[in-house]
Amino acid sequence: MESSRRLCKYKVEREVLDEQRLEEVTQRKTHSDTHRSLTESFKDSLRCTVPKLKRSVMNSLPVLYWLPKYSIWDYGMPDLISGISVGIMHLPQGMAYALLASLPPVFGLYSSLYPTLIYFFFGTSRHISIGTFTVLSIMVGSVTERLAPDVAFLRMNGTNITTEVDIIARDSYRVQVAAATTVLGGLIQVILGLVKFGFVGTYLSEPLVRAYTTAAAAHAVVAQLKYIFGVSPTRFTGPLSLIVAGTLISNYAYLNINYTVSVVGEIPSGLSPPSVPDFSIFGEVMGDAFALAIVGYAISISLGKTFALKHGYKVDSNQELVALGLSNAVGGFFQCYSVCSSMSRSLIQETTGGKTQMAGVASALIVLVTILKLGPLFQELPKAVLAVIVFVNLKGMFKQYSDIATLWRRSKIDLVVWLVTWVSTLLLNLDLGLAASITFALLTVIFRTQLPTYSVLGNVPGTELYLDIEKHREVREIPGVTIFRSSATVYFANAELYLEALKEKSGLDISKMIIYKRRQEAKQKRRERRAERRAKRQARKEVMDTCIDGNVTDKEDQGWTERENGTVFVIPTSPGAPEGQGRWEYLKGGDPECTSLGWMSELQDGDTTTLGSSSEDTLSHDLERISLGSLGKWTWDIHSIILDLSTANFIDTVAIKTIKNIFQDFSEIDVDIYMAGCQACVVEQLEIGDFFSESITKRHLFASVHDAVLYCLDHRGATSFPRYESSVVSKIR
Repeated sequence: MESSRRLCKYKVEREVLDEQRLEEVTQRKTHSDTHRSLTESFKDSLRCTVPKLKRSVMNSLPVLYWLPKYSIWDYGMPDLISGISVGIMHLPQGMAYALLASLPPVFGLYSSLYPTLIYFFFGTSRHISIGTFTVLSIMVGSVTERLAPDVAFLRMNGTNITTEVDIIARDSYRVQVAAATTVLGGLIQVILGLVKFGFVGTYLSEPLVRAYTTAAAAHAVVAQLKYIFGVSPTRFTGPLSLIVAGTLISNYAYLNINYTVSVVGEIPSGLSPPSVPDFSIFGEVMGDAFALAIVGYAISISLGKTFALKHGYKVDSNQELVALGLSNAVGGFFQCYSVCSSMSRSLIQETTGGKTQMAGVASALIVLVTILKLGPLFQELPKAVLAVIVFVNLKGMFKQYSDIATLWRRSKIDLVVWLVTWVSTLLLNLDLGLAASITFALLTVIFRTQLPTYSVLGNVPGTELYLDIEKHREVREIPGVTIFRSSATVYFANAELYLEALKEKSGLDISKMIIYKRRQEAKQKRRERRAERRAKRQARKEVMDTCIDGNVTDKEDQGWTERENGTVFVIPTSPGAPEGQGRWEYLKGGDPECTSLGWMSELQDGDTTTLGSSSEDTLSHDLERISLGSLGKWTWDIHSIILDLSTANFIDTVAIKTIKNIFQDFSEIDVDIYMAGCQACVVEQLEIGDFFSESITKRHLFASVHDAVLYCLDHRGATSFPRYESSVVSKIR
């Protein structure tokens, strides 16, 4: 009572807004208005005007926006210093990462040159450094060694096959494979960017990316051990290739017989001319190209957004996808392999004062000078040194193992994603590992939406707030009203669970209650029909008593002849028949208007009285009104249920059908259902899905839970609960 009085004071504060009244006040656009607006917007997008053309060109070529405003005095020197620093890092990293891709070192330098210049024109980030990266290099290496293994290039010595590999032919074909894969991956990125699929990178969560790069670092370490120890084991690719590598290292532990040190070798001076990739390879590398496209974009956009947030500018995710795709697609024609931003180089570019992508141009010039003039200086560089450079650059990735302890404290599910990604990438190789990791991460999302948290809400006294009554001590439940909320949107995967949770939280097992009620209603109808038939028989009996001849015996005066076996003989009246010449009819237990089988089955129902009972008492008993409360099986004091749908951002046809069934089922036990907090898009989807009808109108939708509560209390009364008196229905045994 006290809580009811506290809530009643809200009735005078403001108008209660249901969805219909809210639309009248706010004049919400209808679905047809929205459709018309979209049509007009589409028509406007097809119109070509000078301002629109200029805006499109500026969005496609961001360099045209910032380059005219470039201040040499403010940005020139910082960009130059930053570019030189990053360019110096490009040289060892480019050659070292080329070894990870199983390519000659000079192609790592090419990959540090052309893509950087392309990104200068199309990129929107001011601080990331485009070029070779550890993870992508390993992924490319798995493709090149799978399609161009050493065993396919063994030299022929007359009729015998030697163990010597034709390195020139092998490397030449590997370059073709890497270039074709890079071009295809770049085209995929461009297409995804043009169709505004820049959000695709969001499916790679941070724990997934960090675990993936950590496992890739382990692959990089194993790939570089042969250069560190100067051995030449046969490299395996595919699932479980890293375990194989450990066995080979153990087999080659006798290093005293191997003293030959491998060096970089000849670095040709000058730039190689562009060449068309071998398109016949596309079919064999489609999956690898897609994986390269997604991973490269995810790494680049995450770094770009980090620097953009720090320095207060915006990065266009779709344009970044196009810029990275063009960098790869164009670079592939110049024998480059897949590139993305590098964390180490990007940090150097930002911390040394870089302001724009002019720093990227400066770094590309350093690489260009090296290719043209300084290449011979690196020919005698041992590959072991490059391998050590790779090790040093992997230091940051190995530090990511500390994520395990952090995620253990913060999120067990993210920890499981991290571990599954790491194990699958380590054992299944990079391409299959990525696919397995993304699949598992998406399954965790489905699992969490399929099993959300369900709660019953109560009012915070003196406010319009409604919180979980199980988690807040001072929250008060609304008398007669149950407010039910799910922590996730309702859709096909959890609609059935939503209904089951509603039954549990409300304490009303609606399915059993409806079945029981309908069974009792059917029995009630049968009792009423039997009472009506008995009344008709009684009336006919009275008529017959007045018409039967007085000479008939006492039994005959009553119109009945009974035998011990229950057979009844009746002399009906027949108009026009001679007096006293009535025809006897033989019946088996009852009414001439019904079959004996059906009537006898009703007699055996257990709820009827015998023929010898008082007809007046039986009629009075049969006409008794049946309700769940009077049956004594269930009692409850809930008159309204409010479904809080504020967490729903969409609703599908399965959920619409489920909610309609909730309205219909609970109405059978005299419980009203209302919905509250629906977003405009959800209301529109309800309209399209034919949710509303004569029985379910927009008067059942409210702008907030508090509006719905006020309406319930005003409509049914704060203390107006269903009061059912338990009574026992007598049953004939």
